Amino acid sequence: MYPLPKHEGFKKFSQLGQNNQKQAPDFHDKYGNAVLASEATFCIAVWAYTATQIGIEWNLSSVGRVTPKEWRDQ
Repeated sequence: MYPLPKHEGFKKFSQLGQNNQKQAPDFHDKYGNAVLASEATFCIAVWAYTATQIGIEWNLSSVGRVTPKEWRDQ
């Protein structure tokens, strides 16, 4: 195939993928799920408040509000 480069930068770069062990859990490991859940809860709460309290007329169904007009024969 292709000859691999022999300089130190490539050697260090190729060894990065082999070390999959973390030394200590970082912020995202500790609090990632809690932050995601709290953000989702906040977002749902804001949208629920907005959708129910600001007085938008949704007009979801026209059943019972629209009556057909009589046809006029010409």
